[in-house]
Amino acid sequence: MDDTARKSFARFAWGLTGYNLLVILWGAWVRITGSGAGCGEHWPTCHGEIIPRDAGVETIIELTHRATSGLTLIFTVVLVWKAVKVFSKGERARNWAWITLAFVMAEAALGAVLVLEGLVDKNDSVQRAVVVALHLMNTNGLLGAGALSALWATRERADAPLRVSGLSIAMLVGFVIVGMTGAITALGDTLFPVSPADDGGLIARIQEGTSVGEHFLIRLRIVHPIVASVVATGMMVLASLFLSRTNSPIVKDAVKWVLGLVSLQVILGVVNVLLYAPGWMQLIHLLVADILWIATILLVVFEAEEAFRRAGPSSTSTFKGGIAEAASERS
Repeated sequence: MDDTARKSFARFAWGLTGYNLLVILWGAWVRITGSGAGCGEHWPTCHGEIIPRDAGVETIIELTHRATSGLTLIFTVVLVWKAVKVFSKGERARNWAWITLAFVMAEAALGAVLVLEGLVDKNDSVQRAVVVALHLMNTNGLLGAGALSALWATRERADAPLRVSGLSIAMLVGFVIVGMTGAITALGDTLFPVSPADDGGLIARIQEGTSVGEHFLIRLRIVHPIVASVVATGMMVLASLFLSRTNSPIVKDAVKWVLGLVSLQVILGVVNVLLYAPGWMQLIHLLVADILWIATILLVVFEAEEAFRRAGPSSTSTFKGGIAEAASERS
């Protein structure tokens, strides 16, 4: 296979992943500014029109998000087309390109549910919290699939089986749970903001959050910091374990990135609470979380490759790309 074509595909896939990071941040800005209802309960049209003539700020924000999301779909279709053209059936880069497209379609469906069901603006229902959490989980899948598609395009022995440990899987699952609780907390911060003028300090905020009479989004605020602290500690311990048992430079570099980003994310989380979760800080917190998620996935892959080399080809405990291999017959 032409190495130039593979590298070109990898650059496109990485570029698409970076673009999707920006789209996700803009989606968060839609929530922060309360612009989710900017097009009314119309989807895919906006107030029943393709381009409203008298668009206000909220409509422009929402319409921009829809337009950039639409470009994601187009770019991902191009990604799949390039993958089919460059890679043979069953190759991981091609499989993950198809999976990326599946996550994009699911992302569009979840966005449509939010709009058509009125789960935007001031809606504070359990249904909205659930859909928002699922939305976050899907964006993780989208970013991860895009990154893996880019990664496998240029990896040597990309068809070799991988030994992914249970601890690595637990780390990834824990990260997703942290993100889902964070999405719910961010929703609560948007709908029930706390200002320095009416805040009695951290202890008062904790007492407020545990009061039975408060809205469930306020009571759930305490969950995310607790879960995040536990998972962050586990990630740092596991990453340090990876570092202690490897001689691979790429694994060592990935561990350093994960450890650094976890530390930075914990600091940002504390600052976010102390500053009463301003919109700009929420965006920074989300951006670092998304970059950390990609770095964690890459670390798991690199460590799994290293584990397979340590165990030797006779090992029978393997993981051959998860759902990517399951999708190979359909692509």
